[in-house]
Amino acid sequence: MLAGMMILLAFGPGIFWLWYFYRKDRLEPEPKMLVLQMFVLGMLVVIPCALLELLYPWNNLFLLVVGAPVIEEMGKFLVVRYTVYKDQEFDEPMDGIIYAAAVALGFASLENLMYIVSYYLHAVATVSEGRTWEITFGLSFSRALLSVPGHVLFSSMWGFAMGVTKFMPDPTRSRPYVQGGLVLAIVLHGIFNLICGTPIGAMALLVFVFLAWRMVLTRIEYALRNSPYA
Repeated sequence: MLAGMMILLAFGPGIFWLWYFYRKDRLEPEPKMLVLQMFVLGMLVVIPCALLELLYPWNNLFLLVVGAPVIEEMGKFLVVRYTVYKDQEFDEPMDGIIYAAAVALGFASLENLMYIVSYYLHAVATVSEGRTWEITFGLSFSRALLSVPGHVLFSSMWGFAMGVTKFMPDPTRSRPYVQGGLVLAIVLHGIFNLICGTPIGAMALLVFVFLAWRMVLTRIEYALRNSPYA
């Protein structure tokens, strides 16, 4: 029962946000099984990313702001680039955002489970039994609203770039555009981690998340307008 509750708390938000973004792909929805496969691959890429973050002797602040964003966004990007990007189902700009979202949410869900288990065990060891689940639920709620969708907001930057450039008539223009999307994702990820890891204030985090959502929704509208199925 305890394991089931933790899995529900960890994966429930990821499944909800996956449904939310999948619904945005209203012109030519992607095959559900392919989206699910990308979600699972996103979970699997957590392992090499975690090993790189744990085994290298990073400075804590550098890992938070630079190391983790670079490793995690590169890991998610490589999954999409070398799997579904070559698939015939990747046939419109919006697909870049959808598959990036699926990988990002798989990654975020497994990461979420690791955080929840860690916080629960820490709470068991340090606080009264009555407050153990109170602390765990508080963590789950904040991550469901911020950290889990945050992974999609960041990865949508390079996902959008991949979706748009795949259909450019001049392929030489695609590489710097995709690189720019990847750098933007890393920068946004680093800023988010910095705000969460330092006492800058909740207001700064809310403003940042609001602006990131605006960026993603604008890109979704652009991708849909420029779809061959529009």
